Amino acid sequence: MIRVSEKNALGAFLRARRGLITPQEVGLTSTAFRRVPGLRREELALLARISADYYLRLEQGRDSHPSPEILDALARALRLDEAGTTYLHQLAYPPMRPARAPQYDEVSPSLQRLIESWSANPAHVQAPDMTVLASNAVALAISHVYTPGTNGLRAAFLDLSLRDLYVDWRSMAERVVAGVRAATSPDDPRVAELVSELTEQSPEFVELWQRHDVHPQGHDVVQLNHPTVGRLDLSYEKFQVDGRGGQRLIVFQPEPGSEDALRKLAVQ
Repeated sequence: MIRVSEKNALGAFLRARRGLITPQEVGLTSTAFRRVPGLRREELALLARISADYYLRLEQGRDSHPSPEILDALARALRLDEAGTTYLHQLAYPPMRPARAPQYDEVSPSLQRLIESWSANPAHVQAPDMTVLASNAVALAISHVYTPGTNGLRAAFLDLSLRDLYVDWRSMAERVVAGVRAATSPDDPRVAELVSELTEQSPEFVELWQRHDVHPQGHDVVQLNHPTVGRLDLSYEKFQVDGRGGQRLIVFQPEPGSEDALRKLAVQ
């Protein structure tokens, strides 16, 4: 079982990411017997050109503020992308936040009217933890998961109907988990509560959460097997809503070949 409140978030991230890299991937010789998956601590330290003792202190939380140069070296050794590198730096140097960070769970009336005026494009607004705050009629026609108040992370693992709806459920689940990590702070109490709930109820969630994948997923394509109109492929774009505590607007459009299916949903 994973700990919901991770006091040594930096060490947990480093352990998880080095466990996903094989020696062969980074040009190291692998012995026949290895007690741990992925890279050993001393191997990662070698790749990052730091001492093994110093790296051990980082993983154990005895040094939680390495220099930006060391963080960049670790990011390169771990083969992190831009989002993962940014996340690593934030773990070592969390951004300053007000004592009472604003939480905006209400969508502005003007944004609500805007998405409701889109009769052909599914759209919804979500909080950083992927709770749906508002949606339009055509989004609801796609799935009840877009009902305001529904949390997308919880639904991904506990709503079994989504496993039939998505052509590749696993890919969707990975995307959602990595998106929540990218959009929220490790000490967000609402996320901690959600993680605690899912840890108790879904081994699949635990597996993916422990990977520490971080991907903002600003745009992508989802492939659905809709129970009414059949195959439905939709691309989406995510837009940050300024001044609203991390709210995001997600707008879908049909991929070529899915226009008729989406039009049928829009007139139901």
